[in-house]
Amino acid sequence: MLDRDGVINEDSDDYIKSPDEWRPLPGSLEAIARLGRAGFDIVVATNQSGVGRGLFSAETLDAIHARMRDAVAAAGGEIKGIYVCPHRPEDDCTCRKPRPGLLERIARDFGRPLDGVPFIGDKLSDVEAAVAAGARPVFVATPGRAADAERARALGAAVYATLAEAVDALLAE
Repeated sequence: MLDRDGVINEDSDDYIKSPDEWRPLPGSLEAIARLGRAGFDIVVATNQSGVGRGLFSAETLDAIHARMRDAVAAAGGEIKGIYVCPHRPEDDCTCRKPRPGLLERIARDFGRPLDGVPFIGDKLSDVEAAVAAGARPVFVATPGRAADAERARALGAAVYATLAEAVDALLAE
């Protein structure tokens, strides 16, 4: 399981609001393809409060995800599912990370327990959701997140600089 912004593609404080703003991080598409070739089912779990805030529509989000799926496919990979929390933090839903609702839905839909299943994210909320759902937390320490990396380690997450490095480690096990 992968978070989207900051793991697969560049993140933005202003949100990714259109397909043109979606830009893959170096090596991420190839890393996803390598996971798929190794037998992993790739699923994305992402908070997208921009929908709830009215910054972009659900249809625009679908178009962003179509661009992401196409880019992953062009690199030889496949995303089996995309799970989205469209709510704002103040909506107090159960699907917004750090709550485990999205990950629990993935487990139900795929008919698999999450014990030992890696969830790779770049925010503490991703690590906390993984821990709460019983998944294996993996943290991608994007630049400027050194303090978060230490906290992620304290929560039991393995920490890597990029998705590609995290994938290298998973495939070496």
